[in-house]
Amino acid sequence: MEQVNEDTLAAARKVVAVHINYPSRAAQRGRTPAQPSYFLKPSSSLSLSGSPVERPAGCELLGYEGEIALVIGKAARRVGIEDAWSHVAAVTASNDLGVYDLRWADKGSNVRSKGGDGFTPVGPALIPADAVDPARLRLRTWHNGDVVQDDTTEDLLFPFARLVADLSQLLTLQEGDIILTGTPAGASVAKPGDVVEVEVSTLDGGLTTGRLVTTIEEGTTPFADFGARPKVDDLQREEAYGSREAAGLAPEATAAVGPVLSPELKAKLESVATATLSSQMRKRGLNNVSIDGLQGTRPDRKVVGLARTLRYVPNREDLFKTHGGGFNAQKRAIDSVNEGEVLVMEARGERGTGTVGDILALRAQVRGAAAIITDGGVRDFTAVAGLEMPTWFANPHPAVLGRRHVPWDTDITVACGGATVQPGDIIVADADGILVIPPAIAEELVDDCIRQEKEEAFIFEMVKQGNSVDGLYPMNAEWQAKYKEWEAGNAHG
Repeated sequence: MEQVNEDTLAAARKVVAVHINYPSRAAQRGRTPAQPSYFLKPSSSLSLSGSPVERPAGCELLGYEGEIALVIGKAARRVGIEDAWSHVAAVTASNDLGVYDLRWADKGSNVRSKGGDGFTPVGPALIPADAVDPARLRLRTWHNGDVVQDDTTEDLLFPFARLVADLSQLLTLQEGDIILTGTPAGASVAKPGDVVEVEVSTLDGGLTTGRLVTTIEEGTTPFADFGARPKVDDLQREEAYGSREAAGLAPEATAAVGPVLSPELKAKLESVATATLSSQMRKRGLNNVSIDGLQGTRPDRKVVGLARTLRYVPNREDLFKTHGGGFNAQKRAIDSVNEGEVLVMEARGERGTGTVGDILALRAQVRGAAAIITDGGVRDFTAVAGLEMPTWFANPHPAVLGRRHVPWDTDITVACGGATVQPGDIIVADADGILVIPPAIAEELVDDCIRQEKEEAFIFEMVKQGNSVDGLYPMNAEWQAKYKEWEAGNAHG
């Protein structure tokens, strides 16, 4: 196969990069874009395999992102998706490097943060585009010999042909131009002395680019006073490393709870049945997302909110002395819950003591909590049940906390009622049950639920009119056609 060389780099008049394209990365970032978005990297950022890359002096966070690069083979302007792949000459491995220390200086454009010399190594070999199925490629990244990214192109948010066609709507993609197609989860930070390798291959392993090798060096020339200078904070560290834990940061109460629940999304989730949500999650392979075995104080209420979490560990007398008193984890969780959030407590299904009583439940209500969910007991049941704020619980129990539990930590991944709950998950709860919805799929999920309930309303009406369910539930082609007519008629009405 042809190797990437200086002529390859010289032919690239522009480099276009996609922000988010892999579902794993979207889940990590907590957002799934409806359409692709892009940024430009200068062609001077291109470099060959084996070339060292400098972490600029004074910078801490040189992030690497293994990616698949498309090399344009013939000019593309206003091409359709069906024709777009014919404009791609080859695919190769790339590394979309950037310094998070300078993101603040040019938000959105990434000119300084990702445009440095050598910040886009590509190669070493070019795989001919006509020799591969673009939906059956594998991308792997190694950091100092350890595999840190391993994903495929089978379920990309935006397939490669769509990217080429979309970009060509407004700009001419010229021969030699390079498109970076996004990175999966696992991207992190490299330090001087580290070696990052990226490889693209076909799923059967028959064709490979070989490993693109980049060694990180420490820069020695400081930034001048007349330009933006590097600066970082814990948010940039978290995003660069992929998580607070990976960055070596202590858990933060609201770190994982982001603005994922817009008023529009909340209203949509409130409008559909939990049964519909459950069936749509099951279609996506999510079968273990219900918190089971609990009862609610307000079965008339439907709750939709972001999860905050609290974990109790089994009581040990010496640990209760150090962690049970004062402003303990239980009180910290109650006193930091925010408007519209749902406090989910892991009590291991232990029914032999209370996990919340009337005073703390009232405090949560005053702070605006949407609900409390615990798979343990509730003290002062009559008072808790009398609050406006719903509480889901295993059973009433009069005992105080220290009988079976030590309140241990907050805003971590917990288990409640047989389900795993992370801070920032979307909780939907009503008389039919409690569901845990990953925020990355919520928009798509609820839109499919709305469509499903429209279809079921039609089926219900047809059954009411005396029609058999045979072929109607689920609908065959004939009934699908009738449904389309019914839907159009209702829309016009």
